[in-house]
Amino acid sequence: MIKEKFKHILYRYVLPYAGLFMVKLIFFTYRVRILDQKKETDVLLSKKGLIYASWHQRFFPGITFFSTRKPIAIMISKSLDGELIARAVDALGWYPVRGSSSRGGKKALQKVKELAFLNYKIGHIVDGPRGPFGIVKPGLLKIAQAADLPIVPTITSSQNKWVFKSWDRFMVPKPFSRVIIRFGDAISVLPELGRGEFEEKRLLIEKQMRNLYEDTDRIWFYPEKVREIFK
Repeated sequence: MIKEKFKHILYRYVLPYAGLFMVKLIFFTYRVRILDQKKETDVLLSKKGLIYASWHQRFFPGITFFSTRKPIAIMISKSLDGELIARAVDALGWYPVRGSSSRGGKKALQKVKELAFLNYKIGHIVDGPRGPFGIVKPGLLKIAQAADLPIVPTITSSQNKWVFKSWDRFMVPKPFSRVIIRFGDAISVLPELGRGEFEEKRLLIEKQMRNLYEDTDRIWFYPEKVREIFK
């Protein structure tokens, strides 16, 4: 009983804020440049909202960056780990929507729809929380359909990083690293799609995101291009 109570306090009140403090501390040492921001602003001028789609592997720099994109919401599972993340997200000023495909998904989608109507932007990790890595799960398209918002691939790439031995080889840019945040072309999803059309769209988004990550990572191999971006 005492152990469970301690765990509850740890996950709700200690780890979220301690972790968030460390994330912000490291982020503020980065040299960040945004590429293709017009692809984001053009959508916002026409739709007032969008869905930022990212891989789990690279979301570390986005934790702090996207707190500048308020109001913004993100769907988080109802697990204990999800509770920790939800508390940190709330402290950042994001709106945590609790639910996943396995638990509370329909209610969460309805909440996302309501928030989109109120001009909230939506953040979504396409292959989280446990992969497979780089695979766009159906949830992204379902959110786009429910919210009636376009998907904008939003990727991060860093010059120097730590790579962890997790299922996705999670990456954390090292302090003082150069970091690129880049937006891709907006992708619309029709409210009604047949099974074959749905899968075709899912694969198209997956390919587009993979190409954007690979193209951005290649920048670090061209010193002159790097100097031009970070001048």
